Amino acid sequence: MYDFLEESSRLMHQAAKIGEINPDVVELLSGPARVIGFRIPLKMDDGSSRVFDAYRVCHTDALGPTRDGTRISPDLNLDECKALALVMSIKHAAGRIPAGGGKGGIAADPGELSKLEFERLCRAYIRYLRPAGPDCDVPGADVGTGMQSMSWMLDEYEQITGRHSPAAVNDKPPILGGTLGGYEATGRGVFEVFQAAAEQIDFKLEGARVAIQGFGQVGSVAAQAFQEAGCKVIAVREIDSGVYSQDGLDVNELLQHRDKEGSLENFPGSEPISNEELFACDCDVLVPAALQGVITKEVAEKVKARVLVEAANSPTTLDADELLLDRGVTIVPDVLANAGSVHLCQMERTQGLSDDYWGAETISEQRRRRLVHSYQQAAECAERYQLKSVRLGAWINALKRIEEAVLTRGWC
Repeated sequence: MYDFLEESSRLMHQAAKIGEINPDVVELLSGPARVIGFRIPLKMDDGSSRVFDAYRVCHTDALGPTRDGTRISPDLNLDECKALALVMSIKHAAGRIPAGGGKGGIAADPGELSKLEFERLCRAYIRYLRPAGPDCDVPGADVGTGMQSMSWMLDEYEQITGRHSPAAVNDKPPILGGTLGGYEATGRGVFEVFQAAAEQIDFKLEGARVAIQGFGQVGSVAAQAFQEAGCKVIAVREIDSGVYSQDGLDVNELLQHRDKEGSLENFPGSEPISNEELFACDCDVLVPAALQGVITKEVAEKVKARVLVEAANSPTTLDADELLLDRGVTIVPDVLANAGSVHLCQMERTQGLSDDYWGAETISEQRRRRLVHSYQQAAECAERYQLKSVRLGAWINALKRIEEAVLTRGWC
């Protein structure tokens, strides 16, 4: 069984050993700085009551306030939040963002709640969390949450404090002090980091066959970007359906079909495809954009792609990662590939604190530049340590930045 926390911790220790990180710093980072757990009683529309478990994990604030990630899903647990907070610390540090990793959420199924019940749950999360504000810990969106959820959370925070504070919550709409470019940030960023990797290995984009597992906000936006660049999206899979066409799928028409039919099934000119078949299909680029731990060693043995782009968090196990690298597969790791929204949140914070809001073109260019620079730095680090893994290069870079901050503060 895949253990997200164990895998993330193992990767951190591997990178720390190669990068010769101070052992006291490694010990400090081996667990979260703060863990908050609480239970939310919620009055349902029919008059009954339910109780929901909720969490917030702050991994380290050595570089700055912990930020991002409020996940609402039925299977959420504390270990998952700890792993996600650790990964978020690495994303921030690898991207040279002055922030630490924060993650949390509620064990609940949004699909089982009415809109009013969901709003009450989101607002209650902020009341019970009692966040200390934008200079301490800043919640953002994740699986099961979005701009509306974060709008409710920001409003609740401002009602409690009696002050407008747009930087207190991330991923809100522009009308409440959010930033432009939020919807496409992660998906577009996935393609931009892939493009940087492709240039480095002299990989030709025109006509490249792409298979994407996960067709939500991230996967669908990435698919559009791949198609616009001349790639051929041949396979797409989401939770309940998948389609394949050797000649390529028109991504925009596929999105329209799903909006109309509620599923990818029966898309004209396509045939059904399962997750297993998608991972093993004859493609050049494989993009897991759904859940962690889906590419195991057994799955990796069947992968034919030359490039694996991790749009999801930790989709590849460490054993699978080693196998793919030994076969010469280029892996564009999650902490770089899906960090578009992380950089956008940093820009959102800057705009909220300064009350100076930027245009879409400026935001898009800033995101692209920062993502590409982070990838290049990670690749250079991997080369310096004679590693095949850009992932390890990114983690080593991140740990060295956190180490410097910790030692400078005198914590170790």
